[in-house]
Amino acid sequence: MKQNFEESLAHVLKHEGGYVDHPKDPGGATNLGCTKKVWEEWVGHEVTKDDIKALTVPDVAPLYKARYWDKCRCDDLPHGVDFAVFDIAINSGPSRAAKFLQAACNVVADGAIGPATLAAVAKMDSSELAAKICNARLVFLQGLPTWSTFGKGWGRRVAEVAQTSAKMVG
Repeated sequence: MKQNFEESLAHVLKHEGGYVDHPKDPGGATNLGCTKKVWEEWVGHEVTKDDIKALTVPDVAPLYKARYWDKCRCDDLPHGVDFAVFDIAINSGPSRAAKFLQAACNVVADGAIGPATLAAVAKMDSSELAAKICNARLVFLQGLPTWSTFGKGWGRRVAEVAQTSAKMVG
């Protein structure tokens, strides 16, 4: 806890890669996992695709810390569980990541990690919790209409996140 952001970000960025602008991706122009829309919200003005192409890790790290890591209270989660939640938050939004965590802990899935969620997390085995979160994520992704296009990569990502989370917990 409270020391896993850098390592988690490095793992996330392995999956996110560089610049892409796939016509079937609803996120559109993306670099280092950061969509044009998210970057515009972060900087408070419109940007070009060239601006997105030029993003660097030092550019996006503060955004990831504030908008995903901190929003999901990852500093308060066990090592490994924090990474699994963080990766989901970046890929599917902080609220969905929180709901997966909450459902795995059998607490009300309201999309906001608070004291009740953290208390439930503390009572659970971290390995089991990380695995449950990753399994729920895979089921969710398989139900998306873009699964046929992106499913192979998503499935590999979820498997690798589950594996990395388990190593972090252990």
